Amino acid sequence: VRVRLKGFPVETATFDRLTDAKRWASKIETDIREGRHFKTTEAKRHTLAELIDRFLRDTLPKKSEAMQRDQWRHLIWWKNQIGDRLLADVTPSLLAEYRDRLSKGEGRPRSPATVVRYMAALSHAFTIAVKEWEWLDDSPLRKVSKPKEPRGRVRFLSDDEREILLATCKKSQATYLYPLVVLALSTGARRGELLGLTWGDIDFKRKVAILHQTKNDERRALPLTGHALDCVEKLSEIRRIDTNLLFPDETGKKPIEIRPAWERVLKETGIEDFKFHD
Repeated sequence: VRVRLKGFPVETATFDRLTDAKRWASKIETDIREGRHFKTTEAKRHTLAELIDRFLRDTLPKKSEAMQRDQWRHLIWWKNQIGDRLLADVTPSLLAEYRDRLSKGEGRPRSPATVVRYMAALSHAFTIAVKEWEWLDDSPLRKVSKPKEPRGRVRFLSDDEREILLATCKKSQATYLYPLVVLALSTGARRGELLGLTWGDIDFKRKVAILHQTKNDERRALPLTGHALDCVEKLSEIRRIDTNLLFPDETGKKPIEIRPAWERVLKETGIEDFKFHD
């Protein structure tokens, strides 16, 4: 049987019985007229590996470097596992099976939060394939449940802990540790966001620091007030002329590695179960 409709490519198929051929022809004509057919056809023409490769090439480079690095790793895992499958064969049950394999890991189980990130990367690629490329009618991941993540960690410093932490940071030989911790306490920004600040991001007139590269890939402004503003102003008085970073390492080409000094301070103060992210 051949289905010929003006403005559309010819569709062909072979059947043993005339009644099956007529039934197929009728369905295909209806699907083409209602705009349903060719999306299904695209899903039979492309593999998951092709989808991932196109996403990595055309879409991912528009994201932040951190997001590119993480999503690339996550998507390559999916490609290696089931990349040879046609999109039409990538079903919710198949994805659920590999979600469970992902969770078990290879000798070491992955956390629910990690599995969710792997699924989120693939979900993003599917969404682009549905909305922009029309390779799929819908994302098969929409029907796959995510593992339940534990409630977020909550750890606050007591007044005494905060006081001894700041005092110890101030005495540290690591020049940038004290202002960095003050900024973190004042703004709630992540360590990586603060370490990436340049003097071009600081607006003393408006008293804000602009974060261009954030985890959510959104620009936001941090208010600089009180002692945090004093610390930034003091840093500006001793800023180096060979770098634009607020917290440069010896080379001035990248931010300082602050972790060793931070861990020494925690050990010295005796503060337990506390991370910089807290």
